Amino acid sequence: MKAMLLAAGRGERLRPITDTLPKPLVEVAGRPLIAYHLESLARAGIRDVVVNLSWLGGRIRAALGGGEGYGVRITYSEEGPEPLETGGGIFRALPLLAPRPFLVVNADIWTDMEFSRCPALEEDADARIVLVPNPMHHPRGDFGVGDDGIVLERDSDRFTYTGVGVYRPEFFAGCRPGKFPLLPLLERAIAARRLRGAVFHGEWFDAGSPQRLARLDAHLRARGGASAPR
Repeated sequence: MKAMLLAAGRGERLRPITDTLPKPLVEVAGRPLIAYHLESLARAGIRDVVVNLSWLGGRIRAALGGGEGYGVRITYSEEGPEPLETGGGIFRALPLLAPRPFLVVNADIWTDMEFSRCPALEEDADARIVLVPNPMHHPRGDFGVGDDGIVLERDSDRFTYTGVGVYRPEFFAGCRPGKFPLLPLLERAIAARRLRGAVFHGEWFDAGSPQRLARLDAHLRARGGASAPR
C-alpha cells in the first residue's frame, strides 16, 4: 500500500506561526509533526509516500528530501501557489497512488495509531475512514457508524473524522482537476452505502490551533516524546 500525507494547507488557524513555517513542519516535543507520520509509516512497512505541496512547499521539500532519513521514499505532488483542498489535492496525486487502495493521513495531526492495522477494504466499499470519540473542540462530531460498519451521515451517536482513511481510486470517479473539498465525495459514498468507518480509541490530537498545539507539545514532553503507536 502507498500513502499520501496532506501537507499543502495554509494553516490559517495557526497564524502567525504558519506565516513563515508550513504547518507540517511545526514542532511538537522538538520534532516536526510530519516526522512522526513518516516514521509511523515506515514502521508499518509503508515505504512509498506522496506528499502534496503548496504553501511554503519548498521548505517541506528541503526538510524531508527523498525520505531516506525516515526510511521511506517520498514523491512530491506540486499544487502550485494555491492549495487544491483535500479532494482536489488527492485527485491531483492519483497518478502517483493508483491503481490500488491507498492510505491518506492529514500531516497536521498526531496519533499513536498503528497504520499496519488498517483493514483491507471490502469489495463493496470505496473508502474506509477512521473516527474518534468527539474531542472538546468538536463536540457535535461528523459521522455515525452503523453496527455493520457502514458510515451514516446523520446519527444520534456521531464521531469525529481523524483525517486518516483508506481510499480506492474509484472513490474519485467523475472528478475534474482543480480545487474542491473531500466532504461531497464522502457524502456521495455514504448515499451509495460504499463508505465504511472504524472508531479508534487510542490517542489522537488535532494541532489546528495554538492552544491545541501547546497542549499536544506538553503531553508529549510529559511522556518523554512520542511513544510507539498502538
